[in-house]
Amino acid sequence: MYVTTNLASSPDQNTLNPDLDQRAENLLTTGISLVNEEMMEVNRTIEKRLDSDISLINEMSEYIIQSGGKRLRPLILLLCAKCCGYQGTRHIQLAAVIEFIHTATLLHDDVVDASGTRRGQPSANHVWGNGASILVGDFLYSRAFEMMIETDNMEVMRIMASATNAIAEGEVLQLTNSFSSGTTEDQYMDTIERKTARLFESAAHIAGVITSQKPKINHCLAGYGLHLGISFQLIDDILDYIADDTFMGKDSGDDLEEGKLTLPLIHALERVDAQHRQSLCNAIEDRDRRRIPEILEIVKATGSIDYTLEKAYSHTETARQFANQLPTNKYRDALLSLAEFSVVRNR
Repeated sequence: MYVTTNLASSPDQNTLNPDLDQRAENLLTTGISLVNEEMMEVNRTIEKRLDSDISLINEMSEYIIQSGGKRLRPLILLLCAKCCGYQGTRHIQLAAVIEFIHTATLLHDDVVDASGTRRGQPSANHVWGNGASILVGDFLYSRAFEMMIETDNMEVMRIMASATNAIAEGEVLQLTNSFSSGTTEDQYMDTIERKTARLFESAAHIAGVITSQKPKINHCLAGYGLHLGISFQLIDDILDYIADDTFMGKDSGDDLEEGKLTLPLIHALERVDAQHRQSLCNAIEDRDRRRIPEILEIVKATGSIDYTLEKAYSHTETARQFANQLPTNKYRDALLSLAEFSVVRNR
């Protein structure tokens, strides 16, 4: 299922448009096509810098990196750099750094969440165990910082150190709030800003740093990435309830089973009567994905999916407003397309 593309209007969950599958693909392809050579070089850099004389690291790293994914964060960095007129090669290495950090967080996430699948295949912790997953995640973090140092740019290192610290804080906040029906919307938004959106923000921001942009442009780049990341996560929250499992590469209801109270459920808990609230609390406590249809009915009845969509659209529109203040060129247009992609995608 898919969401509507009209950013100027309020979305309607009851009229999701199944014709937008190709639209989402086209929006993503538009951006990739502009930096295709750079993306290929990023992939080559990833393969080269994953090399280790420890065979398990090589085996696991290749499995994880090659398991799919949109490379969306590296794509944002490349497009932002080209939008700002960058002519060098440091953006290639930094895009690989962003992907390493993202992949490390996924490894650690799957251990914490006890996930068995990732992108439609067995997760690394399911194949090799939790210990190996944590340690290889640590390797990816350390390799990323090793590569950052090679760029010899203190501001880049400051931004990325702050981002990785925020990601860790977000993980702890999420763990602290697991299975807690008292989690508020403000607490949740703080969590996803740290855990998800800060890496998007950093990918865009460091593109401005390496092109020596003025503070106003750096502010717009960072704002674009931050709000795009928030929108991206909110749509993920919705898709966990309504998407076809074959599209998502994971099972519907994973968030519930893992104790993650995402915005649709938090909003519903704040609006249901005592009887339905108890039903939701019991489902959270029991981690029972078989109750997803029942929970979805409650979430729909409270308008919570519509509410989450509206929030996602609001952040997408803010991201577009920031992008519109960047230099006018085809790369900026691709960044605008990525903002729309964040809310029309189905996976």
